[in-house]
Amino acid sequence: MATFVLVPGAWKGSWSFEAVVPLLERAGHAVHALTLTGLRPDDDNATVATANLDTHADDVLRHLDRNDITGATLVGHSYAGMVIAAAADRAGGRISRLVHLDAFVPRDGESWWSSTNEYFREVVAAGAVATGYAVRPPDGGDPRRRPHPLASFLQTIRLTGAFARVPRREFVYCSGWEDRTPFAELRTRLHADPGWQVHDLPTGHDAMNEAPEAVAALLLGERVADAPTRERQVCR
Repeated sequence: MATFVLVPGAWKGSWSFEAVVPLLERAGHAVHALTLTGLRPDDDNATVATANLDTHADDVLRHLDRNDITGATLVGHSYAGMVIAAAADRAGGRISRLVHLDAFVPRDGESWWSSTNEYFREVVAAGAVATGYAVRPPDGGDPRRRPHPLASFLQTIRLTGAFARVPRREFVYCSGWEDRTPFAELRTRLHADPGWQVHDLPTGHDAMNEAPEAVAALLLGERVADAPTRERQVCR
């Protein structure tokens, strides 16, 4: 039995994996879907203002501690690629597999801001104008999304090298939004790195909603054919 820890991308909570969780559980695995600090419905303004990348990595590590989890598969979507990289680097060997689901794969000293493209930098800059510390969700998409802590987008990651020693590291490239994706160059880089396995899914960025069966199959190590998708939503 595997243990999956699912970490959502920007503006989202554990609910973003709601279509995938039962598929993994039905296969007999333990599944933990997280909501990061600053994204919880009862988080106050001070909590949102002070949450950064370290805070979110600590969220993952505390969850591992509280649930006595070892040999975990960490799955991070989008922004959460930064989070699972930071957490895995500090987890003391408790992570056996990383899955960056259309997600950032940072190198030491990089940030979400430095790794993304101009389109998303403009989205975040415009979204932070109202408060200066929280980025409102882009228009459209799931109404459960919440303002995202700006500091988590800006903080640079510090990696000791332990992240690169996780035994199994995978990157999933979603090819159905190539007009805006910030991950095309990353896909090329990881394809050339023998330490990484790269998968392609013919979906938009919100693969968990568009093609949950295909995402679950990939996480379960099954062969993924061209995936039928649900109606696409605009998500980041």
